Amino acid sequence: MPTQVVQAQPSKNVFSDFIQFWENAKAIAGPYWYPTKPGQRAFSDVIRAWGMLILLILLIIAFVGVTAFNSFINRYIVDIILQEKDYSKFINIIYFYAAGLVLVTLLLGFSRFVRKQIALDWYKWLNNQILDKYLSNRAYYKINFKTDIDNPDQRLSQEIEPITSNALNFSATFLEKVLEMITFAIIIWSISQQIAIALIIYTIMGNFIAVYLNQELNSINQAEIESKADYNYCLTHVRNHAESIAFFRGENQELNILERRFSKLIANIKRKIDWERNRDIFNRAYQVAIELFMLFILAPLYIKGEIDFGQVEQASVASFMFATALGELITAFGSSGNFSSYVERLAEFSSALEDVTKQPENVSTLKIAEENHLAFENVTLQTPNYEQVIVEDLSLSVQPGEGLLIVGPSGRGKSSLLRAIAGLWNAGTGRLVRPPLEEVLFLPQRPYIILGTLREQLLYPNTSRQMTDAELKEVLQQVNLQNLLSRVDGFDTEVPWENILSIGEQQRLAFARLLITHPSFTILDEATSALDLQNEGSLYQKLQSTKTTFISVGHRESLFDYHQWVLELSQDSSWQLVTVQDYRNQKAINIQSAPNNESQNQSQILTETITSEKLTHKEISELTNYSISTIRSKASKGDSITTRDGLTYRYDKNSSVLKWLRV
Repeated sequence: MPTQVVQAQPSKNVFSDFIQFWENAKAIAGPYWYPTKPGQRAFSDVIRAWGMLILLILLIIAFVGVTAFNSFINRYIVDIILQEKDYSKFINIIYFYAAGLVLVTLLLGFSRFVRKQIALDWYKWLNNQILDKYLSNRAYYKINFKTDIDNPDQRLSQEIEPITSNALNFSATFLEKVLEMITFAIIIWSISQQIAIALIIYTIMGNFIAVYLNQELNSINQAEIESKADYNYCLTHVRNHAESIAFFRGENQELNILERRFSKLIANIKRKIDWERNRDIFNRAYQVAIELFMLFILAPLYIKGEIDFGQVEQASVASFMFATALGELITAFGSSGNFSSYVERLAEFSSALEDVTKQPENVSTLKIAEENHLAFENVTLQTPNYEQVIVEDLSLSVQPGEGLLIVGPSGRGKSSLLRAIAGLWNAGTGRLVRPPLEEVLFLPQRPYIILGTLREQLLYPNTSRQMTDAELKEVLQQVNLQNLLSRVDGFDTEVPWENILSIGEQQRLAFARLLITHPSFTILDEATSALDLQNEGSLYQKLQSTKTTFISVGHRESLFDYHQWVLELSQDSSWQLVTVQDYRNQKAINIQSAPNNESQNQSQILTETITSEKLTHKEISELTNYSISTIRSKASKGDSITTRDGLTYRYDKNSSVLKWLRV
């Protein structure tokens, strides 16, 4: 049920605030208590919920009724003790009074139990409904681009349960206290009509004052919820980036950030404490005034003999219960400010989840076709907000078993093309042909590490797949993670994997998933950036052996060896698709035609970077008359070597290369 929700801000219009709150509450409570859409809730579940609610109402009515009955018994006992002084009557009536007290106790306990059970059932349903929205149609991903929605994790984990518990507590308290006030007002009316009328007027005035005071509490509660969420997020951020903070020695800066957010939280708590102090003083003064008023009225009537002491006692008890009920009702109105804030934030969140999954109107989107190959047909891709063109009029087709490498300057949309393939971004025009996403495996630069066992890590996303420990060990061996088992207690061990695995190990773990899954298509976004060339080469060779069709994004020159085609994206949204060899030749020509004022050394380094031949010491020895020791000596000195066929090579000492490169 979509609802338009505004940001919390102090409002001068109480009526409009109430209307907005009512709309938000209907959006949250309506589908549970009165579902209107087919399949929204099972009919039996709705009947059960209403049955428990009716039971709660009956328990509250019975509780108030027995409490009122006990007041008459108490009045009768006082008369027996002070006027009749009949011990036998006292003994007979005290059993009724004790039974009434026991019954009140049982009714109170069961009503509180039923209230909490209703709140729990509602909480489970509401949490599942919001989670379903959150994880449907990739709303959890798209919501990150909606900047006015803060801390979705806290809204899910900490702000749903208070809605159901507060709603039931307030509703039950409101019904119970209103019934008590009506009941005891009737009892007082039977004793003195003037007192009853004065109490009713006093009650109306007091509630108007309470409603006025609670307006400020709503803004206080909203600010407190947001400041708590910001502080919790900051603490989580420190935990998630502990290693980076340690490398930068950024403890003092992080402490300053935490202290700033904590100070904001404390300021809101102090503001709330001050408000609650004033409320408590008002509530107590309100109750005391009623008690004093009763004494001023009842004492003269008793002294004149117009009423007996039992009536005085009953009226006193009734006035005390009336004042207590009124005080608790005012307190309930105050606590409803928290409920209102939670309702507003959840309705805002729920509405945002629905909005981000809706297809925008009057905008162009990519047409998606599912076939057993991958192709872009006149695709112009834009950012989700349609503010920037990433690539224009792109047309290409990746044949089965081939490899395509996407290169280009940073920030030019290489990863954006992968998002388009995954269906995350679809702003633009043209037609994208892709296989069903179930046949595609994505390997990002920072692999996704789930919360689970080592077995689940390897089998993800299909954790129901059956594989023996021996088969899993063989896969670990293939990705050079055979020593991982020595650090944990088997495949069914669950540990914080992100903390014990380096980025390189996480990338090899992702490749292990690839070897297990055997997808028809693989998308790699700098998936080997943290690996040395030997591990990278080994993994790409295994990838090629699977005969999968794959697309890679990367900057390393070494990746050219494992792909047949290069797609280069340019700053002006243009592109070119060439073979790997043609791309290398183009870069070599560009470097040779560079301005003369560039140093010869820089030109040689650039040339070495794009060369296609990388040879070991042994391979260089076979192409020359030099011994291995001489070649190593020349490599250490940085000297070049000319082979028998007239080609010149220079040794690249970069730790990620360590090969002879042709100049």
